[in-house]
Amino acid sequence: MFKGQRLKALRKKKGLTQTELGEMLKLDKSTICCYEKGTREPPLDNIIAFMEIFAVTADYLLGTEHLIKTVYDDNVEAKTLTKEEIIFIEELRKDKMVYDILFSDPKRGAKLIQNRLK
Repeated sequence: MFKGQRLKALRKKKGLTQTELGEMLKLDKSTICCYEKGTREPPLDNIIAFMEIFAVTADYLLGTEHLIKTVYDDNVEAKTLTKEEIIFIEELRKDKMVYDILFSDPKRGAKLIQNRLK
């Protein structure tokens, strides 16, 4: 999902108004405003333009810090992990017993945790 707050911060850092940024892309100020507020998602061509204008990656604009490739039964997919998800996994690894249970049988591990929280 596009991170409008990041776009707003980049625009302000570059000293641009919403009107000026909109003019660069032939968009109305209101469209830029909607992107920044998160009420509209920009199409791919606008994301590419933002990447070029602000010299950032699409990952940054989409809020994905890490892109991973997953392969299941010959199906290759790209998945994203946020910084918070990476931190969660790192913390989980610190408790070997819990990590081993969740890693070896995620459904069983989730049920054990749910039962424990009830």
